[in-house]
Amino acid sequence: MTRHITPDMTLLDIVHKHRAAEAVFRARDEQAGECLLCKALFETVADVAARYGLDLDALMADLEAAISEEE
Repeated sequence: MTRHITPDMTLLDIVHKHRAAEAVFRARDEQAGECLLCKALFETVADVAARYGLDLDALMADLEAAISEEE
């Protein structure tokens, strides 16, 4: 499986290259307690997961799935 993203990429880099990723981040806004794309756009996926208590592996898998569907 080709990896399109890595945990060290910023949210901005990801949504800029892959618009389908926006829905994945929006789906986690409630769990995070705020809009991730508003408050953490310049942070890495790994930092966002740690800061907001999100499951990094699940987030990465969901992002990859969304990106694969857009191809």
